[in-house]
Order: sequence, then structure tokens, then C-alpha cells
Amino acid sequence: MARAEFAFSHRFRVRWSETDAQGVVFNARYLDYADIAITEYWRETKLRERADGDPLEFHVKKATVTWFAPILPDELIEVMARTIATGRTSMTQTVEIHGARDDGSEDLRATVDLVSVYVDLETHRPMPLPKWVGPAFAEFDAMAIRPVPA
Repeated sequence: MARAEFAFSHRFRVRWSETDAQGVVFNARYLDYADIAITEYWRETKLRERADGDPLEFHVKKATVTWFAPILPDELIEVMARTIATGRTSMTQTVEIHGARDDGSEDLRATVDLVSVYVDLETHRPMPLPKWVGPAFAEFDAMAIRPVPA
């Protein structure tokens, strides 16, 4: 996706401890970065406040990382997140990790696609998503600037 298709982004600096002997971010850290993105995305959408005290717990069922280019130590990166689908008990969210650019140019390093299942924490079994979850994310994500189709 183009950067303009994301209503949410968050910048942070890569720490030396996140890199490996090859001098690049260690592959497992991409999931850490996706977790940061989703945590901050949920905070920005005020999802927990909208739950009005009800439990809102998910387990990640599937995570797919697609790597494009390395991330270097001490580099400033930007993570972007959006919800691309909601189902009966799950939702799919995508995270893009970019080199931070102020000029709006693309510098995609990786994508992480996450399928998360809404669960009852006592049984760890899926249960139906609250009906307001999908529309809450859709409303937030609609604030992105969408490219005009050619």
C-alpha cells in the first residue's frame, strides 16, 4: 500500500540491541515492531476506551513477515497500521515498516500481516467480535488520504 493509505503511523529509533552480527535488525524484531505498531494504533483509535471496561483480548493466530530491505542500527523508522478485514471472530491487520522520510517518498522495508482472534481468556476459545470493533477501525482508517484511481 502507499503510505497515504494509512491514517496511523508511529516513528521510533532502532536500538543497538535489536541488531545482529550482520549489522542489521534481527529478523524476529520485525514482529516486535509490528506489536509496537498495533499497540499504538489501538491507542490512537481509542479501542480500549470504546470497550467501556469489557474485556477485549486477542490471540495472534497468524503472522506473516515479508522482508524487502534491511533496517540499520540507530535508524529512524516509521511503522504504519490499518485493519484490512474483520470477520465473525477475527480481524486482519497489516503493518508496514518504512525508513522514516519527511518528504513522503516510499522506503518500504517489510510488511507484517496479522490475523488476530477475539478470545475468552478463561477458555482461550474464539468468540464473536463485538459488533462495534470493525466499524471503529473502519472509521479511523477512513481518515487516510486515498489515492485517486487512474
